[in-house]
Amino acid sequence: MASLKDMRVRIASTKATQKITKAMQMVAASKLRRAQTAAEAARPYAERMDAVITNIAGAAAGSGTAPALLAGTGSDKVHLLLVCTGERGLSGAFNSSIVRLARERALSLMNQGKEVKIFCVGRKGYEQLRRQFERQIVGNTELRSVKVLGFKNAEDIAKKIVAMFNAGDFDVCTLFYSRFKSVIAQVPTAQQIIPLVIEAKEAATGAAAVYDYEPAEDEILSTLLPRNLAVQIFRALLENNASFYGAQMSAMDNATRNAGDMIRKQTLIYNRTRQAMITKELIEIISGAEAI
Repeated sequence: MASLKDMRVRIASTKATQKITKAMQMVAASKLRRAQTAAEAARPYAERMDAVITNIAGAAAGSGTAPALLAGTGSDKVHLLLVCTGERGLSGAFNSSIVRLARERALSLMNQGKEVKIFCVGRKGYEQLRRQFERQIVGNTELRSVKVLGFKNAEDIAKKIVAMFNAGDFDVCTLFYSRFKSVIAQVPTAQQIIPLVIEAKEAATGAAAVYDYEPAEDEILSTLLPRNLAVQIFRALLENNASFYGAQMSAMDNATRNAGDMIRKQTLIYNRTRQAMITKELIEIISGAEAI
């Protein structure tokens, strides 16, 4: 059995840990509101960009000269997985859930005879994936030094991806991130971004508007598609940022509660042990006095 001193040290250590987890919870809560606002503000722009590209792509469908970012290479032999995770841990299953989704997709593609390449954004994803897919990792970008995420960060990543695509390094690119739903719910998401998936729109009632594009649709798409790629990556980074702070807030709240439970249990054991030792000493004193 541990001595009373060891129990006091253990209780003090648990209380110190509880103070740290409580402080981290408060910091995450303060940063969550700003990150959530940024993520929600990016959604309408990204959705509108998709709508614009869908309309232009529909007009250019019959031209046969659509850019490769939209039409693809005509093959799907080589797949690039762009996995976006956090730079830090202590956030529950936030990072591991994204990595698990990417790992399942990689193994499924490899079982189908496809070649898989992985580009990691974030230190935690790289550390987990390199244990099993070190040979498949072709790039890694860390944003640890970035205080506030900006469009420039996503644009730099997009330029690297486009350069790899133009060099013929892959045929299909899929983006992995965690979509922010609420403080307690983050949804791991896989989104194909190269070639861009154009969802079929339901036919609207009434006459559809006809647009005449200047310059030509293909020329507009050649400019919009790389920008849309950067927009989608930027949206994923913002969604990840909000999801990270939401997951960290929940994880640190649970850790604080668990530390409180441990302190109560340890204090109860300490008091019982101390009472037993005092009772034993009193019995020894009384027994000694009676013997005299």
